[in-house]
Amino acid sequence: MNRIDQKFQEDHKLLSIYFSAGHPRLEDTVPILKNLQAAGVDMVEIGLPFSDPLADGPTIQKSSTKALRNGMTTDHLFSQLEHIRKDIHIPLVLMGYLNPMMQYGIEKFCKKCEAIGIDGLIIPDLPVDVYHDEFKTLFDQYGLYNMFLITPQTPEERIRYIDKVSNGFIYMVSSASVTGAKNTFGNTQTTYFERIANMKLNTPTVVGFGISNRETYETATAHSKGAIIGSAFIQFLEEKGVAQIETFIRSLRE
Repeated sequence: MNRIDQKFQEDHKLLSIYFSAGHPRLEDTVPILKNLQAAGVDMVEIGLPFSDPLADGPTIQKSSTKALRNGMTTDHLFSQLEHIRKDIHIPLVLMGYLNPMMQYGIEKFCKKCEAIGIDGLIIPDLPVDVYHDEFKTLFDQYGLYNMFLITPQTPEERIRYIDKVSNGFIYMVSSASVTGAKNTFGNTQTTYFERIANMKLNTPTVVGFGISNRETYETATAHSKGAIIGSAFIQFLEEKGVAQIETFIRSLRE
């Protein structure tokens, strides 16, 4: 069974953390993963830095740019993660854009993910119908789940189709804007969370974009299985460093 499925069978709200591989320092990837697991995080999304990250806000864009300047590449990330399953047992998802994966060679990329122990991918610029027609068979061959994003503007028909072809979870974007930390969610977001919950989808949902503290985490998970925090965590890393990760995670749950 895929580790993502195993995790989603657990009877609690999940916390997933996103960070850009190679940031703040090139070799921080594995120490960040170890500290996150030790702090009790349920799942980690490792960002594959890209020069044109369309869905990402200023904080993640800046961290991606710094990672690239540090020397992060797809090959270097795979090298860092080569033996990661000796120490890390929680689900690991690579989040990145289609272009670098295609440049690497999509089957070569998937094969490497399987060998390392990556559980799934999030590719924001890969349309679900293109995935279903051109890539799903390949992803299935290498045991990789592919998670799709929905927004408040996604039509119900499209959401139902995503639900039908999805594995793992549906990434429920909290707003139509790019990523970025917020201190609270308004009525618009809460209504959206409730609307999706009332659709009774077969695939569990996880909320991302705009989650930065305990209040936004609890609001996001009131109507979903879990929440993803990216920008706020990256800002914390910039200010406090890898060694203080447990402090950040504790602030969300206590």
